[in-house]
Amino acid sequence: MRQTAPADRTADGRTDGETSGETDGETGGENVFGLITPEDWFRIPLLPEERRAASVSALVKRQFAGVDDQPVLRRQAEEQLLGAAEAGVEQGGVVLYLSFLEAGGIPLSASLLISRIHQRFDGLDAVSALRDKGETALVRLPAAGRAARRRRSERTRESRRLGTEFADTIVEYFVPVPDRDEVLMLTFSTPLEPIADSMVELFDAVAGTLRWQKTAQTTLKQATQTAQAAQTAQTTQEPRGQQA
Repeated sequence: MRQTAPADRTADGRTDGETSGETDGETGGENVFGLITPEDWFRIPLLPEERRAASVSALVKRQFAGVDDQPVLRRQAEEQLLGAAEAGVEQGGVVLYLSFLEAGGIPLSASLLISRIHQRFDGLDAVSALRDKGETALVRLPAAGRAARRRRSERTRESRRLGTEFADTIVEYFVPVPDRDEVLMLTFSTPLEPIADSMVELFDAVAGTLRWQKTAQTTLKQATQTAQAAQTAQTTQEPRGQQA
């Protein structure tokens, strides 16, 4: 597993924090969320568009490293990934994770879309609204606190297009953003219905690592560490005198 926030290296090699996209007026900081994901989950920031395209390009370059004779497959892969990323943006997504895990040479396909919902969270109302489709319950995440969780199955447009007989297994978490009328939505999905229960255990483990931090606190901590390092360097530096 790898830790991916509050700051992590993204697909295009830049460092960025996962944010709710809103500034908390009381503190002057943003609610930054962090997750711990498996190392072979590739992270694609969805906004802005230029960054999204750069991340997809970096992913394709990595997947086709050393393969120079498959330009058509490479182009198709890039178009498919861009389509998935754009679909995530249409759903209010801010970050998309794609799994490239393998077990015994078999890809363990999965995705995680993190989206924002601009409305106040009420746990009982959320469960009531979600109960019509899937298994829904109120849960408590170890660091992020209360949330609504729903597990459901769905024959997606992609699965129908590919002609597969399996439905996608989807696990959704709805987590209130601290101090805001906003909800963070984590949507895990896998087409591997025969091992769905094992994949759901992984999804729940990842969701359980969600945590919040204020960017202002992060900045203060970094400034303090920098000042302490500078003071230490100044203390230990030998005075420079003239040569005799």
